[in-house]
Amino acid sequence: MVRVRIWGSLARLAEGQTEVEIEARNFKEVLDGLGAKYPGLKAHIARGVSLSIDGVIYREAWFTPVRPESEVVLMPYMTGG
Repeated sequence: MVRVRIWGSLARLAEGQTEVEIEARNFKEVLDGLGAKYPGLKAHIARGVSLSIDGVIYREAWFTPVRPESEVVLMPYMTGG
């Protein structure tokens, strides 16, 4: 299981949860698991979100590994440079 912190306004779409556990081995499985467990997040995930894994922010990095001890944060899509 991976512990995922749900940041900001996304928490309301996850039934107010700010931290959940999901069975996942990579970026895509985290998003799939969150969408399955919290249908309110599905549309937002489909539009695009960012995932911070151990302090590095990713978007569409589908096969980036996630370990049970990883620090994972789901956040609205981050842009900038």
